[in-house]
Amino acid sequence: MRMRATVVAVSGALALSALAVPAAQADGGWGDTRITKVVVDGDNKVSVGTSGTKTIKVSVTAKDDSGIAGADSFTLYGPGNGYLTTSRPTCKASGTTSTCTASVLVDPRTDYLSNSNAGTWYVDAWIDARDDDFVWKQKAGSFAFQRAAQLTVNASPEPVKKGKTLTVAGKLTRANWENLKYGGYAGQPVKLQFRKKGAAAYSTLKTVRTNSKGELRTTVKASADGYYRYSFAGTSTTAAVSATADFVDVK
Repeated sequence: MRMRATVVAVSGALALSALAVPAAQADGGWGDTRITKVVVDGDNKVSVGTSGTKTIKVSVTAKDDSGIAGADSFTLYGPGNGYLTTSRPTCKASGTTSTCTASVLVDPRTDYLSNSNAGTWYVDAWIDARDDDFVWKQKAGSFAFQRAAQLTVNASPEPVKKGKTLTVAGKLTRANWENLKYGGYAGQPVKLQFRKKGAAAYSTLKTVRTNSKGELRTTVKASADGYYRYSFAGTSTTAAVSATADFVDVK
């Protein structure tokens, strides 16, 4: 169900109150029903910004010798008393194995996200088999629920003579779910990367750390026409991001 603070509303969104979190239950089940895989949003990473609605897709694969009959809505929960319940899953069978899929919507403008909600979240799942066997599993899977990040880059001067110094500036910011703005992410290691014109891949030139405002600045020697970008690997609470590359013409 949706809960905002301590108020119950419509089905399918986020709850941030401890009152919304159900009492812990032990894993359980009956028979040979087993959960074999849990995938959230394709790669077990969910990035939420400061606007727009995010659909989180949850897929739970289970097997039983009689086949799978269905599943209850999945429960998702994490730090800061974060709590979500999905829609009723739809199950697609392949022999005695089924993948049951459901989703839930998150809107940072209406769901009162707290920055403390970012981190590792877990999926609880209840699966029913056709022969009345079932399995109930807490922490059947996990995923990263992360604050979205933005990254910029600007290399100057442009054009530049070969061998001359380029200054490469940028800024790393991340979503603040509490004021619905992006703010500088301080003290983070960010890679400065270069891709020569015509090449397929980037190479890392150096690692630069953001200042107290999330700003980046370093210098390199211009060697050839190509693309410069900053790339941030992410943290447990903040999504990875790479800047849109800046092309530099070397004369």
